[in-house]
Amino acid sequence: MRILIAEDDLVSRRLLQSTLQKWGYEVVVAHDGSEAWTILQTEDAPRLAILDWMMPGLDGPEVCRRLRKVTASPYVYVILLTARTEKDDLIAGMDAGADDYVTKPFDHHELKVRLRAGQRMVELQAQLLATQAAISEQARRDALTGLLNRGAIFEVLKSEVSRAARERSCLSVVMADLDRFKQINDTSGHMAGDAVLREAALRMASSVRPYDSVGRYGGEEFLIVLPGCDYSSGMPFAERIRAAIADRPFPLQREDLPVTCSFGVASLGGPIGYLETDTLVRLADEALYCAKREGRNRVKGAQSELSYHSSVAQFVSE
Repeated sequence: MRILIAEDDLVSRRLLQSTLQKWGYEVVVAHDGSEAWTILQTEDAPRLAILDWMMPGLDGPEVCRRLRKVTASPYVYVILLTARTEKDDLIAGMDAGADDYVTKPFDHHELKVRLRAGQRMVELQAQLLATQAAISEQARRDALTGLLNRGAIFEVLKSEVSRAARERSCLSVVMADLDRFKQINDTSGHMAGDAVLREAALRMASSVRPYDSVGRYGGEEFLIVLPGCDYSSGMPFAERIRAAIADRPFPLQREDLPVTCSFGVASLGGPIGYLETDTLVRLADEALYCAKREGRNRVKGAQSELSYHSSVAQFVSE
């Protein structure tokens, strides 16, 4: 584990550094409080720190106060190194944000024990953060397909719509709906239907770029967000996804099942202009149902002529 030591006295600094290295720590050295504060602001700052109380510029307690003001996660465990032994001084150091203290000259066994306690705290916090991140990510995922769920994909879309409008860049959104999915459930069973949804999700996710997003919008409907994709790129992109679904039967337990999917595309940044998220989704949805009406297993695109009051959609296929 990496540990920061901040000590302005050369002899004390070298002794502390040598001791910690013998114990297997990777030591980062600061010569005063200002340098320590600079190091602690970096993204990969050590999560354990030993700060001398008395240093020129910023002393140990002041570094603690600044640290606690700006960051709570990931946590830096701070031990103050001090010659002060008065209870009021030690309380003041802890109030500044220190987690523990060691008196000078330090006892090797005492320092080792206190560092072990600090390391356990840092490791527990890292585990807690990882667990929280996993729970948060799980809450954004559809349990069946592993794709983003409806709320999460819509948040992604809103963010990308705002970015496209701000940067005057392009964005395409694709609505996809598996054709005759109810018939699959009725004839092959709901377990087969679930398998079809999982396989469709896998093929869609495998067909997009790393920075695109795919989500299950509801039932057998999916939403795909393609940043930087204008209408002329979004249509063939959707066509490639359509082909990935239709060109190979879906492998089920009892049979290989041919499955098709219909797609509707709406894009920002071209003739359609810049719209609100709900309007963009509505246009893609209307294009999707136009594809359904015209025979399914196809891609339709929405282009819009905008007036101040309304949007009139025209549908074209490519």
